[in-house]
Amino acid sequence: MCGIFFTIQQEQSQSSSFLELCQALERVNGARGPDAQRTRRISLSDDLILNFFGSELLLRGTTDVVQPHEANGNIFCWNGEVFEGVLDIGQDENDGVKLFEKLSSLDSGRELCDLFGNIEGPYAFVYYSAKTRRLFFGRDPLGRRSLLIHKPTPENPYLLLASTSIGRDTRYDFQELPTEHICCLELGLLGDRDLVNGLESYWTIFNRASTNAPYTQPPRICEDVPSDDLPLLTSLETPNRFEEALQQFLDVLDTSVALRVRNIPKLPEAGAARLAVLFSGGVDSTVIAFLADKYIPVDEPIDLLNVAFENPRKIRLQKEERNKGIGGQEPPPYMVPDRETGLQELEELRKLRPHRRWNFVEINVPYEESRAAQTEIEAVMFPARTVMDLSLAMALFFASRGRGVLGDEVTPYQSRARVLLNGLGADELLGGYSRHKSIYKVKGWKALIEELQLDIDRIPTRNLGRDDRVISGFGKEMRHPFLSLSLVDFVARLPVHLKMDPRGAATEGDKALLRLAARRLGLVEASQRKKRAMQFGSRSARMEGEKHGDTLLEG
Repeated sequence: MCGIFFTIQQEQSQSSSFLELCQALERVNGARGPDAQRTRRISLSDDLILNFFGSELLLRGTTDVVQPHEANGNIFCWNGEVFEGVLDIGQDENDGVKLFEKLSSLDSGRELCDLFGNIEGPYAFVYYSAKTRRLFFGRDPLGRRSLLIHKPTPENPYLLLASTSIGRDTRYDFQELPTEHICCLELGLLGDRDLVNGLESYWTIFNRASTNAPYTQPPRICEDVPSDDLPLLTSLETPNRFEEALQQFLDVLDTSVALRVRNIPKLPEAGAARLAVLFSGGVDSTVIAFLADKYIPVDEPIDLLNVAFENPRKIRLQKEERNKGIGGQEPPPYMVPDRETGLQELEELRKLRPHRRWNFVEINVPYEESRAAQTEIEAVMFPARTVMDLSLAMALFFASRGRGVLGDEVTPYQSRARVLLNGLGADELLGGYSRHKSIYKVKGWKALIEELQLDIDRIPTRNLGRDDRVISGFGKEMRHPFLSLSLVDFVARLPVHLKMDPRGAATEGDKALLRLAARRLGLVEASQRKKRAMQFGSRSARMEGEKHGDTLLEG
């Protein structure tokens, strides 16, 4: 994970408040890349100034790297990972360095757009070409890395790009940069013109969809409607119709995990885990953890991060039920649903992979601690600012911080892992939400297929940028094996009846392909886990009352 902060301003427009903002933005974006940081400044004219700030979290290659990358007047800020595509990156090489070398050899914006369409991985970037005096910036097609933009206004006539903001500030209108285009500014033509009124005239967008490159946009899904006599999926013993798709799916998912787990640099601390998994004990995270085991040396641990919140509202309701004679004994405050399933799946992993040291990290968050952190979390997740955003960000914040106790020893533990795996994406790709079954029951297969397409189309605009901002402040990087564009494309091409069976039971029909995969791997218990949203499984949601998830936060 790396941090990007870039500004264009005119010399006479700088104010003390703007300089204070820049210092704050350098600080929060510097936290994303604790290994190296620096600033580069270019004066394009007597008045027009470009400032580039980059921070580096070194996870690729064996030599030190400092950002921004700079050569022959070209400057490149890179926050990403190249896992697949046309770049030939050796095990000991840094992907940002290799990509910068390739960018510097290009002559046009179309060539640049084609290059990014031929690499797969999460990214955001800012690139200045000295030869053409053009500035390019963008995000990957699924929006897996954050890049925020503030366009010049009369009150604050600056163009700002940043991985992370400092929170809500009415003077600066930071928004998520859209993913469907790569943006270009003709700085050579802009000259000394007023930024507020002149910027749009020299702003070009390159539509990713206009190229035939393989990694340009979320795919269209197969629209084949199953026949009326399709047999009902009644168990997780693999029906013949799933066999070929199941094996191919396992191969593609295994490759995705391998690309995200191999060659993570070792940590200086002896015996420290270099990989962690956000682990609820659900089928998504358990399959990811199981597959990752193949690619980490057997003498190293893997951290399983399991977060639980003290939720006063839930505790109060449980007490009322016990007073009415409904509930049993008072449960421990942190024995939330995700803790229960996490402990159960820990045992299944230990049984199947007994030689691995699985560090089950119990991250217990007292109510007062979660409230005390709310202001910081709201700032880092901005411009996301709904009640649901906060409950999800809260869980990710404390999980990625990695501070807890080892369940077996009840001793304090701090996860040092800089790479975190997340099972996000399986529900969208494979029909894991309850609404998928509801839509089928009311409107049938065609409507279900349309809903699955909407789920894929919405991935870039939902929450990946928010999650990136929340996690990266700890100098860590989230990787999503289910959101490899190669895997997304493979699943999209499968007919719907090979992904799910909305007519079956919740532990069989939804995400049927993934459940069958878990069963094939020997994860019998995991294959039967019901879907549970992170904010409810960890009880980070509805701590004080019933507020609708779409409600905007106050302030």
